Amino acid sequence: MSTNVKATIEDLYQVPGKAEIVDGEIVVMSPTGAAPSYAAAEIFVSLREHCRKTKIGLAVTDNAAFRVDLPNRGSFSPDVAYHLGEWTGMKFFDGAPVFAVEVRSEGDYGTKAEAAIARKRRDYFAAGALVVWDVDLLSEDVVTVYRSNEPEKRTIYRRGGIAEAEPAVPDWAMRVDDLFNKGFSSR
Repeated sequence: MSTNVKATIEDLYQVPGKAEIVDGEIVVMSPTGAAPSYAAAEIFVSLREHCRKTKIGLAVTDNAAFRVDLPNRGSFSPDVAYHLGEWTGMKFFDGAPVFAVEVRSEGDYGTKAEAAIARKRRDYFAAGALVVWDVDLLSEDVVTVYRSNEPEKRTIYRRGGIAEAEPAVPDWAMRVDDLFNKGFSSR
């Protein structure tokens, strides 16, 4: 007889800060640095403008939770998302976003991290996401796009390119160069 108690969505509501339910446990996520935060903000703003223009979907910023019901996962908290589901008011979003963005932080490198990123991407697709971006600001391959219909096939966008999220976000794209802070001055 197992005495392990699995974390619930109600438990997640009590966690201060960003966290997900993975393998029955609450996994707390550390805060991010300047560059990943800036990139996520730029994606969110571009996506929000698209939503306002088309009056379709909702751009969702960092720290929002999406409830899912997978054998090994109860929630996601992407860095940016595009959601077409029902509005849930003060509650977590129901179901996976159709488009999820994960921007790598300092701890998202190495063999173990790569395996975790691939597993999370598979979970997104199993929960119903159509497109997932893996944004790596330290690589020449800045935006790697994965699609649920061909999950092992990658589309790569580099500096100077324009990244898209078809078919999850029709007619939306953004310049990869916009993910990088240019000209910041502390004065």
